[in-house]
Amino acid sequence: METHHTRGHTESVNGIEMYYEDRGQGEPLLLLHGGGGIGANWDLVFKSPPDGFRLIIPDARGHGRTTNPSVRFTFKQLALDVFALLDHLGIKRFKAIGMSLGAKTLLHVATQQPSRVEAMVLVSATPYFPEQARSAMAAMTPETRTEAEWTQMRQWHKQGDEKIAAIWTQMNSWKDNYDDMNFTPPYLSTIAARTLIVHGDRDPLYPVTLAMEMYEAIPHSFLFVIPNGGHGPIFGEYSGSGETTSRFAETALAFLRGDWKTQ
Repeated sequence: METHHTRGHTESVNGIEMYYEDRGQGEPLLLLHGGGGIGANWDLVFKSPPDGFRLIIPDARGHGRTTNPSVRFTFKQLALDVFALLDHLGIKRFKAIGMSLGAKTLLHVATQQPSRVEAMVLVSATPYFPEQARSAMAAMTPETRTEAEWTQMRQWHKQGDEKIAAIWTQMNSWKDNYDDMNFTPPYLSTIAARTLIVHGDRDPLYPVTLAMEMYEAIPHSFLFVIPNGGHGPIFGEYSGSGETTSRFAETALAFLRGDWKTQ
């Protein structure tokens, strides 16, 4: 069914009502947002659909306008939701960009059904949660959030404060989880997609050494380290504004289009 929101659709998949936008024409490009974010965050990177791409931009379960009656979720489940949506749309093979939570979801997507992902860009991904990420998660509770953070989340997430609190509670619970994100080098080596790993060398959650681990393990991979970049560095100086073309968008699109010469 159509929602009132421009270009927006809602589809029943895996026991949730999943909101997504479907924009542009060409080969399918899936855009997966970060934890606590929404699909519309990608408007900062792609003001309009890039030439030759059909953008599929969902709100992850429990985020934005997408429901999550079970309250909790795993990254493995987020990947299953992606497949259910793409199956509904009749999309067999696709390209993708994922940021943080979205990038971790893509690791599951690309290992669950390797033949379906042609190329992907992983921004601020990690194969597993290191100690500094677990410490940050331990501090991530609804009670410790500032009024400014609540205000921002209320703008993005349209299902009430209880659902916003559930996102932070979910993030907090990952401090104790060791199996959902546990990608060993042999497992990463099963990824068939051409992969661009984008990482800030000052990421406080996932040190750049983890990006190196993924780069060494994923067969057809490239590494783009952003100097002085933190977590989610594409939304800083690299995202551009106004008429400035984002360096990240330019790099990612050239990679996804296959413009890069490879040996």
